[in-house]
Amino acid sequence: MLTNEFPDRYVNPYTDFGFKLLFGTPMNKDLLIGFLNSLLHLEHEITDVTYLNAEHLGMAELDRKAVFDVYCENTAGEKFIVEMQKAGQKFFKDRSVFYASFPIREQAKRGDWNYELKAVYTVGILNFVFDEDSDDENYFHHEVKLMDIHRKEVFYDKLTFVYLEMPKFHKSEDELVTLFDKWMFVLHNLSRLLERPAALQERIFTRLFEAAEIAKFTPVKRMEYEESLKVYRDLTNVIDTAEWKGEQRGLQKGREEGRKEGREEGREEERLSNARKMKEMGLEYSFISRITGLSAEEIDAL
Repeated sequence: MLTNEFPDRYVNPYTDFGFKLLFGTPMNKDLLIGFLNSLLHLEHEITDVTYLNAEHLGMAELDRKAVFDVYCENTAGEKFIVEMQKAGQKFFKDRSVFYASFPIREQAKRGDWNYELKAVYTVGILNFVFDEDSDDENYFHHEVKLMDIHRKEVFYDKLTFVYLEMPKFHKSEDELVTLFDKWMFVLHNLSRLLERPAALQERIFTRLFEAAEIAKFTPVKRMEYEESLKVYRDLTNVIDTAEWKGEQRGLQKGREEGRKEGREEGREEERLSNARKMKEMGLEYSFISRITGLSAEEIDAL
């Protein structure tokens, strides 16, 4: 059962607190493992992960640093960056590539090294839609690799970017088929659920709903969550306000263009009316043309 308001039963995963509680803490790493396995379909299932330092410094003191929401590796040494992105950014894709460069560069070894790398996966859970895909409501799961554009084949399979445009996910509870569908449904709706849906009976979701229940938080954790929720709501309000102002500017521009078009149409009608009257008075076409700018053919058609 869904409600349009926050019922304060389950944590909002779009908040920093909620996202890191569910996916960024060792006590809940089984949730992260379950989510990644449902999403990535790797050759070997992830059975365990180790959380790594989320803050990464550049090579030099003045280099820009990167701070990931969640950064971990599996038992095979493959690296995973998982981020919740609450708002669009002009250079969001550039940022993703920049962030992916850190776990690549950190694999460099001193001395003899043949440049063999472990795979790096960047997963972006996006609370926005890419501009270029806004008209395609069914395309929300992007998986990007380096590709040979002539052969239309993957050129390098150890660097993967996955982006999930959450606003495009509209499946209802009775439409959930795959485990991936269920994870998307939970992430999209968790903060609005009043109870655990019957379709989510897998053990992993039992764990998730237990971890997400706000009533079980300590007073300190509850306060941290409320502060994170306030930041999220403030950000949402800023975005909504910016979009509303953009719409208002668009409407105003449309009204101005409409008035301008109306004035131009009025002037054109007046010009034709004057030409018609002069023609009825028997004036020469050359004179009418000089006054109104109409051609002889246009005057003759009046």
